[in-house]
Amino acid sequence: MADDLFQDLPPPSVSQSQPQQNTQSSTNASTSSTKESVPILPPPAPVLKSALKRPKPPPESQPEAVVPEKRLRFKTTTDASEKQVIDAMQKIASHIKNPSKFNKASKLSIQLVQAGSIKHATADHFFAILEAAMSSLTTCNEPHLRADYHALFSAAQDVLNKKQKNLLSTWMIRAVWANDLFTDDSFVFSKSTGRIKEAISSLPVASENDDMEEAVALKEELEVPSSDGQTNDEEPDPFGLDALMPNASKKDDNSREKIEAVTNSRKAEEEENIIFLKSQREALMSCLEIAAKRYKTPWCQTAIDILAKHAFDNVSRFTTRQRDCRWETLDFYS
Repeated sequence: MADDLFQDLPPPSVSQSQPQQNTQSSTNASTSSTKESVPILPPPAPVLKSALKRPKPPPESQPEAVVPEKRLRFKTTTDASEKQVIDAMQKIASHIKNPSKFNKASKLSIQLVQAGSIKHATADHFFAILEAAMSSLTTCNEPHLRADYHALFSAAQDVLNKKQKNLLSTWMIRAVWANDLFTDDSFVFSKSTGRIKEAISSLPVASENDDMEEAVALKEELEVPSSDGQTNDEEPDPFGLDALMPNASKKDDNSREKIEAVTNSRKAEEEENIIFLKSQREALMSCLEIAAKRYKTPWCQTAIDILAKHAFDNVSRFTTRQRDCRWETLDFYS
């Protein structure tokens, strides 16, 4: 009977729990053995606070601060009007005569050249600046102004018309070539003496007419102009009869006026040429005087010897007054 009581019942729970315990124990054993076989890693390094900060944006994304440009007085840009350029040139011309203001005025003039402001309408005003700068022919050789004169006239040599360039070439001899004779560079010195030699060779032989015209010009410079204000100009038609004359006479008058205009133009060109030659000779004589003063410098002597011989060989290209008044001052070997 006792066996029949447990016939339909399931097996006891003890038998089920034992396999589970065995499985868990085997699992724990394998885990512990695995832990023993795996090496223990060191703790991670502490994270720096700087690494947690947000990275700065690239410099391209940052807007650049706009710095206002400093502008010099009279500075000319391509968008400046013609009137503004002319006003600036007139102001520069009024200041450039003053040696204490020449440095700034010359730099502003060079800026006008570099900006392309020297055009047909403004060329005469720019020429007035150069003319004012050369109002004194000796200031350009002052030690503290030589470099400024050299820079100004070197920049101006390609922006003027033919008539203005004739006078500019004379100023170039004084402001550039003569100042190059003060250099400490033997190459620059030799180049300048070579230019002077070529310029002397290009001079025409001075004639008696040149001597007479120079004497007349000197006399006119010394004479004081009369203050009575009287003129000998006569009225062309004092009685008002030209309107009653036939057309043929008017045509004759027109042709006569054209002939007179051509004649006057030729006379003006001849007078300008005479003035140009006189100024060029005087400028070259000034260069010879400066070269003579530098003969005491040993490395200058060879170039000066060659220049002096060339000048004496071409003494006939200078007027009698220039030879008498200034040639004896060229003591190259003192």
